[in-house]
Amino acid sequence: MAAGRRIAIIGAGPAGVRCAERLAGRADVTLIGAEAELPYNRVALSRLLAGEIAEPALTTHAAADLAALGVHYLPATHATSIDRAGKHVLTDRHGAVGYDTLVLALGAQPVRLGFPGTDLPGVLMYRTLDDVRRMIGVAATGGDAVVIGGGLLGLEAAYGLGRRGMRVTVLHAVDRLMERQLDHDAAAMLLARLAGMRIETVLSAQTETIEGEDRVRAVRLADGRVIPADLVVMAVGIRPQATLARAAGLDVRRGIVVDDALRTSDPDIFAIGECAEHRGQCCGLVAPALAQAEIAARVIAGEAVAYVPRTEAAALKVAGAGVWSAGQIDDATAETIVLDDTEAGEYRKLVLRQDRLIGAMMYGETADAPWYLDLIARALPLGLLRAALPFGPAFATPVASGRSAA
Repeated sequence: MAAGRRIAIIGAGPAGVRCAERLAGRADVTLIGAEAELPYNRVALSRLLAGEIAEPALTTHAAADLAALGVHYLPATHATSIDRAGKHVLTDRHGAVGYDTLVLALGAQPVRLGFPGTDLPGVLMYRTLDDVRRMIGVAATGGDAVVIGGGLLGLEAAYGLGRRGMRVTVLHAVDRLMERQLDHDAAAMLLARLAGMRIETVLSAQTETIEGEDRVRAVRLADGRVIPADLVVMAVGIRPQATLARAAGLDVRRGIVVDDALRTSDPDIFAIGECAEHRGQCCGLVAPALAQAEIAARVIAGEAVAYVPRTEAAALKVAGAGVWSAGQIDDATAETIVLDDTEAGEYRKLVLRQDRLIGAMMYGETADAPWYLDLIARALPLGLLRAALPFGPAFATPVASGRSAA
């Protein structure tokens, strides 16, 4: 890489910061962040909301750390446009930031549903540190909270607000919680756990309107039920943040389209993380976003490498219970093996095709996750391992080479 090469990175989330780290010292790196905060661990926001950690514990890079790396960090700065011909990014606070190579690590934006009342004071998204601060502020006076969305983020919000003393109701449009990670049986165990924490859940719920004038007062469902609310948290999904790229004329479908080198339709612009669309897929987990950051940094540095998606797992902690899933867990045509110990709060579902593990799901104890993930990734015939499969590696008998649990 030529000395003095200018690299601008828009987005100070995990992917943007990782890319900046890898390129620092090899180029002139400017990191542009829309939030006023230092880079922080977004995954740990749920622990802050639940009162398990304080704000300083979220910070991943102090200002001095970034400066020592040689990264010029511009917080609270919005990139307003990209001038591809002039090779600069126009910002609202620092004018034009020039680049030789630009990396878009724009992340995703939360989906805001369109029914009446979503613009009332007291209706919050769950995405940023500022969102969590506002939730904590409302929770300090107690009252009723309604969380719309029974996926991971919604249940994290419900758990945290419940821990802070609010009466919480979760509204979920589907007939089971966390339908992307859990089947009906495991979801029923989670539902019972939440009920034990006095978190009410309404499944197959169709929200009609959020009621109030000066602030939120209640949520009305299509079946006529009215649920009191002093706070409404909307956690119904995310979509890739691609507005800036689209305005710049880059190829955008669902996300910013990239090739195997993470290059966009402009060879001097890369996209990584939640905003990028690679081979028709957008990632929503931290691990692939960081992997993309690593590959993009290596390509920018001159290496001939390519991003190859790996079998990724969702490893979560929901209301104190472990949830883990990987591969194809909802294939009705495949064979399944289930271990169900409702009394102990343990559940495993293993999905097989042609004597190979193609998917796995665990609720409760998830310590065996790496073993299952390895079996899915290697796609080797199970053979004698099949009998011990639901009990984990400790019970697996070593068999032919390449098929043991080791």
